[in-house]
Amino acid sequence: MATNTENCKPSDCAGCSQDCASRKAPESLMKEHNPNARIGKVYGVVSGKGGVGKSMVTSQLAVTMRRKGYEVGVLDADITGPSIPKAFGVHGNALGTEEGLLPMKSRTGIQIMSTNLLLPNETDPVIWRGPVISGVVQQFWTDVLWDVDYLFVDMPPGTGDVSLSVFQSIPLDGIVIVASPQELVSMVVEKAVKMAEMMNVPIVGVIENMSYLLCPDCGRRIDLFGTGKTKEAAERHGLQVLAEMPLDPALAALCDAGDIEAFKGDWLSGAAALLEA
Repeated sequence: MATNTENCKPSDCAGCSQDCASRKAPESLMKEHNPNARIGKVYGVVSGKGGVGKSMVTSQLAVTMRRKGYEVGVLDADITGPSIPKAFGVHGNALGTEEGLLPMKSRTGIQIMSTNLLLPNETDPVIWRGPVISGVVQQFWTDVLWDVDYLFVDMPPGTGDVSLSVFQSIPLDGIVIVASPQELVSMVVEKAVKMAEMMNVPIVGVIENMSYLLCPDCGRRIDLFGTGKTKEAAERHGLQVLAEMPLDPALAALCDAGDIEAFKGDWLSGAAALLEA
């Protein structure tokens, strides 16, 4: 039996009692949610780049599932650019008990947790280092008293520290990739797909946002950014396009007014049905 682990051979391990690094199995970084919380399915909403309307899609998915009668929550993991509370008209500071942090609720009862709800002033910038931001995201999972059937995680854009932290610490049931119709979409989708594959997280499908505009006079579909490349990119990776969402000025106005729950579109009904299944 070898006693100097620096000179060990693979054949020595069977009869060795040393607790060296080469014998240790990789440890899971997954975190348990608050023991007093109830969380059903968890879906991340991701994009390979910013500016594609990921938070808009997250909000509408939450509203769509809430209209189906489910208890729904949104964990706003976009720490430095939180927009979920604004879209739902939720303001003020979240409160806590000895058991944990209480999510705030929207007009229709959607549960929300975001850095904006912890700051003295919601317009204050979040100037934190990466490890601090990742720690806050984990606390939104471990410390918050969620009571939901579906929890949507609004991820930050790209594949940086926070996205990695979410993938490694929160047990996601799947992710929804959000893209826009521009030619760049192929690269954007591929980045998100590769990260999900590396983290062993299932991909539910792709949603193309800003897909078209309906003419307010004649109702004709106008492809402002050209014919979308999302379907081609999705097929290349064996993924399903869950929805094509239009550019809708009325929808943008509802977000600005904090009344996203009043939107009338049913673009995400098919995606919601897939999440139910």
